[in-house]
Amino acid sequence: MPEISAMPDFSPGVPADRLPAHVAFIMDGNGRWAKARGLNRFEGHLRGVKTVMEVVENSFRFGIKTVTLYAFSTENQTRPAEEVAALMNLLKTFIGEYLPDLLKNEVRLRVIGDISWLPEDVGAAVKNAVSRTEKFSGHTLVVALNYSSRDEILRAVSAYAKDVAAGTQATGTPSWETFADYLDTAGISDPDLIIRTSGELRLSNFLLLQAAYSEFYFCDTLWPDFSKEDLKKALADYASRERRFGKTGEQIRR
Repeated sequence: MPEISAMPDFSPGVPADRLPAHVAFIMDGNGRWAKARGLNRFEGHLRGVKTVMEVVENSFRFGIKTVTLYAFSTENQTRPAEEVAALMNLLKTFIGEYLPDLLKNEVRLRVIGDISWLPEDVGAAVKNAVSRTEKFSGHTLVVALNYSSRDEILRAVSAYAKDVAAGTQATGTPSWETFADYLDTAGISDPDLIIRTSGELRLSNFLLLQAAYSEFYFCDTLWPDFSKEDLKKALADYASRERRFGKTGEQIRR
C-alpha cells in the first residue's frame, strides 16, 4: 500500500461531506470468478486478496476512515477441509506481507469474530498484527474472521449476563450503548454503507445489529473484478441518498 494521501487527482467524485465514514464489504464471487476461467477455487481467493489490497488502499485514499471486510464466516467452516486449510494459509501469508504497510500508514487493525477457532499459527499472526497497530487512530481496517452476527450476539449476551450476575452491571434493560460494548465491534462506529458483490442480495449473518441504519449497495461484479471505478459508483450512489434515521426528510433538511 503506498502512503495514504488525499491527492487532488485521487478523488472519489463526491463531496467529502457526503462520503461514508465506515464502509463494510461482503466480498462474494471468488469461486465463481475462478470457475468462469477454468481455474480452481483457490486461484479465485488468491485474486480476491489482490482486490482486497486495492480496495482498502482506494477507500482510505478517498477519505473513508474505517473499512470492514467479511473475510471468513463461522459457516465457512463447513466448506471442504482442503479449501479451509488453504484459506487459513492465505490469511497468514496476507497478514505477514501486509503488516508493514499497515505500520507505515498507521492503520489500526481490528479483528472481529471468534478467533479461538483459528489454527494456532494463524491466530498468533493475527494477534501480533492487532497488538502492533492498536495505538493508531487515523484509519481502521476491521477484518471479520470466523465471524457470524448471531454468534457474536450470543457471546455478548452471555458476557453481559455474567456481569449482571457478578454485580458489575445493573439489572434491568440495558441501554444500546451499554450492550454495544459487549459486541466484537465495541468502539467501532456502525457501517454507513455495506457493499456486497456478485449479485447476491442478502447480509449472510453479517453485522445484523450494527447494520440497523446502514445503506446497502449490491452489484453484479464478482469480487476479484471489483475496481476503483466500481467503488466510485457505490460511493456516488450512497451520496445521492437521504439518511433519515427515523426522522422525516424535512427534519433532516432543517
